[in-house]
Amino acid sequence: MFPASLLTLFLVLSITASPVKTANSPTSVPITHRLNFSNGTYNVVAHDRARLQALGDHSKHGQRNNVPLTNNVFVYSISVDIGNPPISYNLLLDSGSAITWVGASTPYEMSPGSVYTHQPISEMYDGGYFEGIVYRDTVTLGPGLTVAGQQIGVARFSHGFHGYDGVFGIGPVALTLNTLLLTPDVPIPTVTNNLVNQYRMRDTLGVFFKPYAGSLAATAGQLTFGGTDSSLHDPRITCGSFIDSTPASGFWGTHQSITYGGAPILGNTVGIVHSSHVLIAIATEAFQLYEAATGGQFDPVTELLVITNNQYNALQTLDFHIGAQIFTLIPNAQIWPRALNTRMGGQQDLIYLIVRDLGTRIGEGNFDIVSGYVFMQRFYTIFQGLGGRVCFSETQFTLADTN
Repeated sequence: MFPASLLTLFLVLSITASPVKTANSPTSVPITHRLNFSNGTYNVVAHDRARLQALGDHSKHGQRNNVPLTNNVFVYSISVDIGNPPISYNLLLDSGSAITWVGASTPYEMSPGSVYTHQPISEMYDGGYFEGIVYRDTVTLGPGLTVAGQQIGVARFSHGFHGYDGVFGIGPVALTLNTLLLTPDVPIPTVTNNLVNQYRMRDTLGVFFKPYAGSLAATAGQLTFGGTDSSLHDPRITCGSFIDSTPASGFWGTHQSITYGGAPILGNTVGIVHSSHVLIAIATEAFQLYEAATGGQFDPVTELLVITNNQYNALQTLDFHIGAQIFTLIPNAQIWPRALNTRMGGQQDLIYLIVRDLGTRIGEGNFDIVSGYVFMQRFYTIFQGLGGRVCFSETQFTLADTN
């Protein structure tokens, strides 16, 4: 059952819906990425920790974190056209927020159809922020996929987005609450919401990331609006249960449990999916069991577990039990890409595990599992509906030795 707050959001979005256009089939948009080590080596754990702290402080817009959103191992972005005639903006992709805004680099230019709303807006990120004004304008994602009257933020001030024009938020619409300064209790329909209303598309967003394989591909993955790209995933799709506890219910997530080599290390609990988080973080007791089972040794430089070649050869599968399906991380999927060891402060000849301690005990925090993009690179991820429901399917990279 949907929480009352989500039912309120549904009513607001229904009332503000635009006239329905011609129905469209699922439409895909390419994702690009780049390696981001402009400031030297990168402490993955420290930056993930900052991201989770920012999630906890999401509604506290007066608090600012000094770790830029762009300070990530991989930075994912999409190209979005705004206005008529359109101007192209390169926007960071973020599943931990739901606002689309521009103006961090390329300035926003009003077109004949632009509407100035006089509504101030602000948003805090994991190391960045923006403040500006809401406009209504035309947003074009690809051929034949144009959203009319989309509310977008236009930055007057921003920090943490060097080299990018803003953010394309793909989080649940509940994450737009507390962003409008004059009416903080009013949600902003997301691009996905308006696609559903204007095109009668399914309220579904398919996300596909390619693992790093030693070099950057021209296309790092794709977003599919209104469904999934069946050529990229297995026909079997498993959807998890809705989360009814706050604030975890405001993010994409589901109930799940974890086993290692068939032995339980974490019982049924709440886990979220976050594309701007790098690693997989699990509650302290579960991490301690994983650490003991793998024989990993804590490395104070990278703050990751290190294993030997013999221990790598002995690694068992790490299994996430979601619904009736098991999503398996093979041994290779549990290690950091070795070609990037030195980039995150490690040694070239060592093997680092990508599972880390969440820093809270089971049931102590808002969630006990955070699956970052190292997980999303192995499984096709589907964001569905107003309630933050998430589904998964295997891909060609699920069992691949890419690291």
